Amino acid sequence: MGIKYFFYSLALLPIFYFTAVSISGCAQIGMPTGGPRDSIAPVLVNAVPAEKTTNFKGNRIVFTFNEYIDVQDVMNNVLVSPYPKTNPQISFKLKTVTVKIKDTLQPNTTYAINFGNAIRDNNEGNPYKNFTYVFSTGNTIDSLKLSGNVVLAESGKADSTLVAMLYRNAPDSAVETKKPDYLAKIDKLGNFTFTNLSRGSYKVYALKDGDGGKTYNSKIEQFAFYDEEVTVADSTAPVTLYAYAEEKDIKKITPAPSAGTTKPGADRKIKYTTSLAASSQNLLHPLSINFSKPLKSFDEKKIILTDSNFQKINGTVLSLDSTKKIISLDAKWYPEFDYRLIIDSSAVLDTLGNQLAKTDTIRFRSKRESDYGNLLIRFTNYDAAKHPVLQFFKGDEMLKSVPINSTTWNDRLFEPGEYELRILFDANNNGKWDPGNYKEKRQPEKAITLEKKIAIRANWDNEKDVEL
Repeated sequence: MGIKYFFYSLALLPIFYFTAVSISGCAQIGMPTGGPRDSIAPVLVNAVPAEKTTNFKGNRIVFTFNEYIDVQDVMNNVLVSPYPKTNPQISFKLKTVTVKIKDTLQPNTTYAINFGNAIRDNNEGNPYKNFTYVFSTGNTIDSLKLSGNVVLAESGKADSTLVAMLYRNAPDSAVETKKPDYLAKIDKLGNFTFTNLSRGSYKVYALKDGDGGKTYNSKIEQFAFYDEEVTVADSTAPVTLYAYAEEKDIKKITPAPSAGTTKPGADRKIKYTTSLAASSQNLLHPLSINFSKPLKSFDEKKIILTDSNFQKINGTVLSLDSTKKIISLDAKWYPEFDYRLIIDSSAVLDTLGNQLAKTDTIRFRSKRESDYGNLLIRFTNYDAAKHPVLQFFKGDEMLKSVPINSTTWNDRLFEPGEYELRILFDANNNGKWDPGNYKEKRQPEKAITLEKKIAIRANWDNEKDVEL
């Protein structure tokens, strides 16, 4: 009897083990997966009044969606055309979005409310993209369009932070004194489209609206204007606008404390650094001496450049920059040459009357020619009448600018690195980019930035073909 029970128990053991494992697995504590993430945008179920309603008389529009809704960043997302004097009030609750119109609507006019990506589902934030609601206070819905592109004239690039503006039946001064009739967003490629326009003539502008006033009121704002009025009809050609800032936005520099205002205990010593890197001088640039405090004066006869035998090198030029903190020493630098820079203790005087603690002698050596690259650029479609200028940039800083006088340009000593190339068409041939002027109706000079950067390698023949 005991033996039978033993074998019977063994026979049941696999069943018992499977059951135990299954129950153990089910008993593990963890978060439920909940299925795949919801990636479906909300769906508009109903609009009251219906889309493309004509003879619109009310001031309230209600949208109902198939799920709970959230509305985000109304100020930057929602765009009403024609542009209202008072923005509508937009609210949401559960599955509905309500628009309350606060402005007096114009008669016989088609309106469009573009929500951008403001409307999203409440759970995952999936946007109901670029939803535009259209209605008319007249008998018909206007459906004409005007498209275009905005280019930054100085670089040829696009800037999606600008807005396109449209005025109808307005004088030239309107862009400076009143808000536009229509606004359109500009995409990352610089493109824009005005929709639901009626036939007629319009003035077209673009603006980087720094103060939110929707008017051109500052010369440091990026601004563009089209030379002529554009007639909008069944088929209207796209327009291109060139944006410029008439004046540079110069950052305010905190003034240095004047004499007699130094705090008690402040360091009264004059300290300085130089532009030398590892005691090596760049063949292409001046040597700069950077002081910790503004200088009242300096004696160029007491800052002397010599060779390794302390023989003075003639032809050096010293200059003090506008901050009064940097002295530049310009010389013809010979490759692989040993120099000495002697700075006498009485060579400089700061605004507090302080001098250097002692006379300094700085030893350094100039770089080799092989530390630089040989650059050759060949140009096609060269047109001397356009006065093309080749410019080299790193970020927003222009490092070199040279006129293009033939189909090839060569520089035997070019500093290694990666550069952005820009071609300026220098209309007045003064060697620099000039902005436009709206009062004089003068467009800015135009430039293009090449799509691919150029990488210059040291001790290498670097070549590039550029189509103008």
